Amino acid sequence: MPTYLIIILAFCAIGLFVFLAYYFNGKQVIIRTLSKIPNKPASSLKTSELSKVSGKALHVEEPLKAPYSGRRCVFYQIEIQQKVKSGKSSHWKTLVSEEKFQDFFIDTNGDFVIIQPNNHPRNYICHLVKDKNQSSGTFNDPSPKFVSLLKRYNIEPENFFGFNRTLRYTEGIIEIGEYITVAGIAKWKSLNEPLPEYPYSKIATLESEGKQKLIITDLPEALPNRNLR
Repeated sequence: MPTYLIIILAFCAIGLFVFLAYYFNGKQVIIRTLSKIPNKPASSLKTSELSKVSGKALHVEEPLKAPYSGRRCVFYQIEIQQKVKSGKSSHWKTLVSEEKFQDFFIDTNGDFVIIQPNNHPRNYICHLVKDKNQSSGTFNDPSPKFVSLLKRYNIEPENFFGFNRTLRYTEGIIEIGEYITVAGIAKWKSLNEPLPEYPYSKIATLESEGKQKLIITDLPEALPNRNLR
């Protein structure tokens, strides 16, 4: 086979690999999936229909607090990683991967939908924008706030010799009042007991059903009108 043809095939293979990696990553899958689902206000949801809603996230109970930023939220994802050397190469080792959430409302122009994520069994997929980052390294001292966070998770910021470890932290949240998008199977539920800040006897909800899981994201690309943000 001619050398030029081998080079062309190699470039094609690399290009295909890059395209497939991009096309099938979690963020792009969520954006494509949501683009095919009709967006509706809460009052127009039909029982058992796959639907999505976009609006402001509101708390049902006392909100969570994000571990580093302290922001009030209903959902957060954090990750702490350490750079580890192996021979001549290095990679990022995950030390902490934590995700916490609670039931929350979505306010769609005054109409409410309740979202109830669950871990057992896991009934959702979620992608949050990681908008808070911290890092430390040999010539990059961790801030006192970052040190406090590391110690909260029993991670020493320095190694045995007293040098800074190469660490990085990412945090994504659904903040109170943030515009988000959620998709799922629409249901209407009667409330045996009133929910705080919700005076009605029935409420719309989006749920998982069969293979269809809840899809939760704060990606701007998923909003029907990006000016909402």
